[in-house]
Amino acid sequence: MSDETLNGYRQSIDNIDAALVFMLAERFKVTKAVGRYKASAGLPPADPGREESQIARLRGLANDAQLDADFSEKFLRFIIDEVIRHHERVRDGG
Repeated sequence: MSDETLNGYRQSIDNIDAALVFMLAERFKVTKAVGRYKASAGLPPADPGREESQIARLRGLANDAQLDADFSEKFLRFIIDEVIRHHERVRDGG
């Protein structure tokens, strides 16, 4: 049995998931370049002030988009933590 309505929704979800993966890939390409720059300039891997402002900005965007702001913060925190881990590896020569 084929449900065309459900299949249409699922195709849209699949397209959105693919776009998210490619967007994250682009984001991490840039953050890797930032990590290399920070290491060469002797800057610390983490920037707590920037992180706080980014989280506040994303929470505002989430509210505007009617998306759970707590979920959005958790999502961004996960990404930030991953970026910091990479920056620390680059700084330490890894």
